Amino acid sequence: MRKNNSGKQGEASTKGLLPFQAFCKRAFDLALSLAGLALSLWVILPAAVIAGIDTRANGFFTQERVGRGGRIFRIIKIRTMRRSTSAGTSVTTENDERITALGRFWRRTKIDELPQLFNIVKGDMSFVGPRPDVPGFADRLSGEDRIVLSVRPGITGPATLKYRDEEVLLARVDDPEAYNSTVVFPDKVRINREYVENWTCAGDMGYILKTALLAARPGKGG
Repeated sequence: MRKNNSGKQGEASTKGLLPFQAFCKRAFDLALSLAGLALSLWVILPAAVIAGIDTRANGFFTQERVGRGGRIFRIIKIRTMRRSTSAGTSVTTENDERITALGRFWRRTKIDELPQLFNIVKGDMSFVGPRPDVPGFADRLSGEDRIVLSVRPGITGPATLKYRDEEVLLARVDDPEAYNSTVVFPDKVRINREYVENWTCAGDMGYILKTALLAARPGKGG
């Protein structure tokens, strides 16, 4: 394990990946995302059209997320939810009435995640890394926890895999938003810190393979 250097609160990270490691990770992401887009555009485009009809909105859903160094970017996904003015929370549970029946299928199969390949090509995201949160969570990290922001957020990763059924978990508690803030999010920070501190290219490939295998036999949540 690489030990972190102590840093000032508010800095993007305490250490993060070494320059050569960051270069290898980015080169891998760029090559794989370009290949992925070439193979999946035939799925992404029809899915966006169908999602637009299903939700009566733009089939591509974009939202502000916190990226590397705390920089805000717009994530791209297939829309799975109807628009609502009464939601009042960014926490989504399995029984959220805004999710359409077709949207549940997109989520179970992870098809809704495919447009994030564009985010990877652009440099906003990586294949593997901490999942990008909406403003109000990751951007408030302090001290050594800021190391989580030293890498690009990912489509998958150790915390994402552990909480693959997060929406099911949150649906079972009385206060999903409080449980997410006090239990789930701190645990994700711990897992993601360990990921950055112990990063290897082989580890990333392992997380991608495990994610692909799980997507081939989706569970209840996603």
